[in-house]
Amino acid sequence: MPQRRPPSRRRSPKVTYTVAAAALWGLAVAGLVALTDWTFYAAWLAGGSAVTLLLYAFDKSQSRAGGGRVPELVLQGLALLGGVAGGWLGMLGVRHKTRHAPFWVIMVLATILHLGIAWWLYRG
Repeated sequence: MPQRRPPSRRRSPKVTYTVAAAALWGLAVAGLVALTDWTFYAAWLAGGSAVTLLLYAFDKSQSRAGGGRVPELVLQGLALLGGVAGGWLGMLGVRHKTRHAPFWVIMVLATILHLGIAWWLYRG
């Protein structure tokens, strides 16, 4: 009778990068709220954008080195959750994912979403 291998304990890259991004984002927001007089939403956008840009740059370096990649779903999700400025900087500044049409669509939708939220929160 062949031996069965035990199930792998490794997390999927989606889970790993999502948990890491959430932790970094939370630390960034907490630091910005504690150290500045920014509103929570402004700190949320800035912290999320920093984390999103960091993961775009990391994924670009992994792409060049042939290493483990950040799943596209994670990068797109970060932009939609508020890392939109970092997503744009990652796409245009780092020149990453610029040939992928779904990223352009997600970035435009995220921009519209967060401009709308900012307008709603800060109108008159």
